[in-house]
Amino acid sequence: MHSKTITVDDFRGVSISSVLSKALERCILDRYHDFLSTSDNQFGFKRGLSCSDAIFTLKTVVDHYVNYGSTANVCSLDLSKALDRMNHHALFTKLMKRNIPVNLLSLLELWFSVSMTCVKWSLV
Repeated sequence: MHSKTITVDDFRGVSISSVLSKALERCILDRYHDFLSTSDNQFGFKRGLSCSDAIFTLKTVVDHYVNYGSTANVCSLDLSKALDRMNHHALFTKLMKRNIPVNLLSLLELWFSVSMTCVKWSLV
C-alpha cells in the first residue's frame, strides 16, 4: 500500500457566501440572465445537471461513432483547480465580448476587489 503525505494542495477551500452575496447573485441573474447563458454542452454549475449527465453524454457519443465504424479519440483535462486560479482580467475581457452592460462589469470588478478568502489549516 502506497501512502502519500497530505499537503494543503490536496484540499480545496469551501466558499461560504454571505446572505448579501446570495441576494446580489440572485438580483444579477434575474436582471442579466440573457447575457449569462451557457452552452448546452456545459454540465458543471448548472441546476439539475451533474457529472453523471456528462459521462452519459460522452458514452452515448462514443457509442454512436463506434457503432458506425468510426474511431473515437477522447482527451481529458484535469481542471479541478481552474476556478481557484482564474484570471479576472481574462474573465472581464470575455464578458465584454458578450456585450455585458458596463454597470454589471463595474459591479463585478468592485465585488472581486473587495472579496477575500481566508484559509484555516488545522490538523485535528
